[in-house]
Amino acid sequence: MFFDWQLISTQKIAAAFDYSFEQILAADGIPYAPVVVDTSVDRYPTIGETVTVETTPQSVGDSSIELLYEMVDGDGERLATAQMIHVTISPAGTALALPEKTRSDFIEACADRSATVGVHTKTPSGEQLPSFSSSFEIRSPHIEGAELAYFEEYPRFADISLEEFLGEQGTSQNELQGEKQPYHLRNWSWEFLSPVYFESTLSVSSDVLEVDQETICIAHEFTSGGQTNIKGITEYGCYDRSGHPVLFDAPMLAPFEE
Repeated sequence: MFFDWQLISTQKIAAAFDYSFEQILAADGIPYAPVVVDTSVDRYPTIGETVTVETTPQSVGDSSIELLYEMVDGDGERLATAQMIHVTISPAGTALALPEKTRSDFIEACADRSATVGVHTKTPSGEQLPSFSSSFEIRSPHIEGAELAYFEEYPRFADISLEEFLGEQGTSQNELQGEKQPYHLRNWSWEFLSPVYFESTLSVSSDVLEVDQETICIAHEFTSGGQTNIKGITEYGCYDRSGHPVLFDAPMLAPFEE
């Protein structure tokens, strides 16, 4: 749902600055595609909570907009933060320059909101940690008339690849879940290098960089047609039933020990 809330917020701010999704789609463009994404989850909301997304322009280029998304609960406490650089892509695949008035309005609205978000620099720990990979056929419902895989699909593909690895190690996520919910997204920093087209095969390669009781850190690379589409680092955490981060139990970390 974090991705749905972020997308809705992007649509709303785009309309407020007179460069709407509808306008861009009518010209066969791809609106506000993310190219650099940093996200951190402080707490997962529970059913029935009210979530508010505060969206603030951070910086503006000729064709790019950096937006900060702060998701808070009904008491104003932070749930998650995302910092994203967006560009709008033309039918020819190039980044479109922002309309001059839109650009100047965004610049005027920019505010420097300090936020610690995404993955801190990670390097391999030196331990012998596992690697794994999966492949996915990218499909689209014909009724949608789209050509590219959706942004929110990529973390799901990474999740499925992780679940497959856990299954191969004899670990069932359902068996581990109780008062604790392991392997949930906690922090991630990804760079989007090229789009993934429908009817292509997307390979997800995962290298485990570090494992401790707080996080499992994995480097991801998404490739199709012989080129890298996305690369980045993802940290998975463990959360309790109220959505707060807790430590992994030893059986949850066992599949990563070689």
